[in-house]
Amino acid sequence: MDDQIKNIKTLEELQSLYTSVFGKNGTMTARLRDMKNLDNDARAALNAENVLLRELFKTRQAEIENAILMDNLAKQKLDVSLNPVPENRGTLHPLTQSLSEISAILESFGYTRWTGPELEDDWHNFTALNTPAHHPARDMQDTFFLENGNVLRTQTSAIQIRAMESDGVPIKMFGIGSTYRKEMDATHSPMFGQIEGLYVDKGVTMSDLIADVRMFLSRFFEMDDVELRIRPSYFPFTDPSIEIDMKWHGGKWLEVMGAGMVHPNVLRNCGINPDQYQGFAFGFGWDRLAMLKYGLDDIREFYNGDVRWLKNAGF
Repeated sequence: MDDQIKNIKTLEELQSLYTSVFGKNGTMTARLRDMKNLDNDARAALNAENVLLRELFKTRQAEIENAILMDNLAKQKLDVSLNPVPENRGTLHPLTQSLSEISAILESFGYTRWTGPELEDDWHNFTALNTPAHHPARDMQDTFFLENGNVLRTQTSAIQIRAMESDGVPIKMFGIGSTYRKEMDATHSPMFGQIEGLYVDKGVTMSDLIADVRMFLSRFFEMDDVELRIRPSYFPFTDPSIEIDMKWHGGKWLEVMGAGMVHPNVLRNCGINPDQYQGFAFGFGWDRLAMLKYGLDDIREFYNGDVRWLKNAGF
């Protein structure tokens, strides 16, 4: 594989090979899904191979792009007598940066990225998630309802239902997208980004959940030692349900996500036998994690559209 990557000449060929290895049906993706069946040494070796291959692809891409650039420059003529144009460089929005980082981390763990419709039906947004019409948990969310009974998606958990209905089990995925609720203050927005992870297979435990969350937070915040606090909570679609706090600078505990073991009723609603398969789910707002990472106090700063703020904030 090393020589195959190094001998590729075009970006199109490189992308095709990358997809065959790391795409949804890629060879490495399949091996990562089967990681739970390996011993510790084999897991470590597979993780090392995964990281090495990604670096080889990244390095070869940079080499090809540089060669293209050099070739284009060699064909150009430069008039040194022209007045220079003032530099006005743009930057990626911090939410875009954080989403790219989060997706890369979860994909390196073997999770497959999914998206879904923002305009949802009642089944996927509520009922299939163990929240029928009479359930009091519906009152916990200020939902935007449409006249036909559909809603603006209140949570990306709906994507999990669609993924299980489509691909069945075993499944290891994460859904990303915008969600909508009637709330607006310094720490809440009527539209916010949410990411939900799901792993369902035989023998999946709460320990697997905590291990993935700890490693994810360590990678995202670039912290060697992440201290977590687990608190019991309630969500209709998980049982048991937990809230996960992380010790932040100065010893302060901050709530970072909700999680739990997938409720048997949710599995049944997707045609999965809960006596044979178990799984966990976790969810968080990536904009809230971005606030922590970039040291922001007001979530509304992300959406004010002031280009001067983006330039001066140092992202």
